[in-house]
Amino acid sequence: MSRGSMGWRGRRDRRHGRVLAGAALGLLAALSAGAIRAEVPQRAGWTLQFADDFSGPAGQLPASAHWQFDLGHGYPGAAANWGTQEVEANTADPKNVSLDGDGHLRITPRRDAADNWTSARIETRRDDFHAPPGGVLRLEARIRLPDVHGPAAVGYWPAFWALGRSFRTQLDWPATGEVDVMENVNGLDRVWGTLHCGVSPGGPCNEKTGLSANAPCPQTSCQAAFHTYTAEWDRRTSPEVLRWYVDGRLYHTLRETDVPAATWQRMSTREGMFLILNVAIGGEFPDKISAPVRTPIAATEPGHSMLVDYVAVWTRRR
Repeated sequence: MSRGSMGWRGRRDRRHGRVLAGAALGLLAALSAGAIRAEVPQRAGWTLQFADDFSGPAGQLPASAHWQFDLGHGYPGAAANWGTQEVEANTADPKNVSLDGDGHLRITPRRDAADNWTSARIETRRDDFHAPPGGVLRLEARIRLPDVHGPAAVGYWPAFWALGRSFRTQLDWPATGEVDVMENVNGLDRVWGTLHCGVSPGGPCNEKTGLSANAPCPQTSCQAAFHTYTAEWDRRTSPEVLRWYVDGRLYHTLRETDVPAATWQRMSTREGMFLILNVAIGGEFPDKISAPVRTPIAATEPGHSMLVDYVAVWTRRR
């Protein structure tokens, strides 16, 4: 065999190897996205501040040491229907919120014979999550969104988000600051990341819309597999920066200078925040996307769960 033919074969084999390697990486990403359960990641250089991997028997409520329940149609003394016109009553019923026995939290909207919706909304007892001076805060959850589509999904509004700690005593939305790590509505294959701040309506954060961007989920739809949703608050630079990711892909960036200095300083999210997981039904966001149709509709189908594999908070310095 000539040296030239061996050279061609070598190049062909190297190209073939690169194709196989690329295919293997793609398969690995797909398997990772679809994996039933994943461990809370160990991140070199980061300090884990909080984590829950929702281990426990099926039907058990989430750990009371970590989580508290928001019940009914709103916070006492605050606007009705959670200030967003959603229709569900939130409960602590295991039929609405419980562990599934496979390492997930399951939040399930339900509807009774009288068309009354129930669901669940839980928040961390801790409200001190913040970026250290000169450091970074990372909020993250691995979630599979309710696997429902088309008319049956109209009005579904799953979310993972954070509110500034002052809200608990002052009910001062949106001035307290809100960081929506993940929102999704109406079964669309998109994730929204948003900052709410200032005053409502209008103001520097364009309330009630907020300063927002959205992106599709990589590889598989948001509903077909687990995806990792992340927000980072970076104080290593001036101005400070907020970043949003889905499966490690950056899709939204905001800087401290994108709002007035007084607005940024007023947000108690800078000093501490608490995390929220919920699945709302109906409300202003799904209504906006489905306009002029109000949500939910007759075809909206109950019983589709949001599954949360883990929630974790890390910080790092420099």
